[in-house]
Order: sequence, then structure tokens, then C-alpha cells
Amino acid sequence: MLKEFKNFIMTGNVIDFAVAVLLAGALGLVVSGFVSDIVMPFIGHFTVGIDFADMKIVLDEAVLTTDGTITKAENAIMYGRWMNKIINLIVVGFVLFLIVKAYNKTKTPPAPAAPSGPSDNDLLSEIRDLLKK
Repeated sequence: MLKEFKNFIMTGNVIDFAVAVLLAGALGLVVSGFVSDIVMPFIGHFTVGIDFADMKIVLDEAVLTTDGTITKAENAIMYGRWMNKIINLIVVGFVLFLIVKAYNKTKTPPAPAAPSGPSDNDLLSEIRDLLKK
């Protein structure tokens, strides 16, 4: 059973899949960083400095003691973070679209087979003409 498992793990498909998963995770981190560090400040600039991550609907305010320590945390719907994730999804989808589009351009379609001689109809016509003579 251990030998079968080793053979299964060492097949090319499993290793290729593992590499793809690791690269996808790394690409996800890069794209998340791009969105949070470059795209969102750019969008915030054009929306008069609004940071989507800070947008929320407070359901219950935080309870503080007289010395400022929090006894009960704030309960809020953080819809701004969700908006950031939607923008992240759109950027990831667009980047993947560009990657697939570039990959498809690199694939060359198979060249059509050149005719190697006269077609079957031409040969049959010649045979018919020869037989008529």
C-alpha cells in the first residue's frame, strides 16, 4: 500500500498540480498586495480619501471603562473589507484573463495538410475518360 501511494504521489499529474497550487497561492498574495497597496489607494484618491476597509455599519458600540480599556468589543458589519475583496476578485480575474489570452496567442494552430496530388474525383474522372477511349 505504501508503494502504491508513492507511485501515485510521484506521477507527473500530482506533482504538476501541487506546483500549480503553490504558484496560485503565491500569485494570490502578489495580487492581494497589488490591490491593497496600489489599486485601493489610487481608488481612495479619486473618492476623496475614502478607505473602503474602514467602512462599516456598527451594530453595537464598544464598551470602554473609565481608563480606556475595552470591556466589550464593537460589533460591526465590515462591508468595506468585503468591497476590497470584490475588487481583488475583479483584478485577479482580469490578470488571469490576460495570462490565458497571452498563452492562447502562443499556441499555433496546426497547419492544414497540403493536398498531395489530385483528388479522388479527379483520378476517377481520368479513369473514366481513359475507359471511354
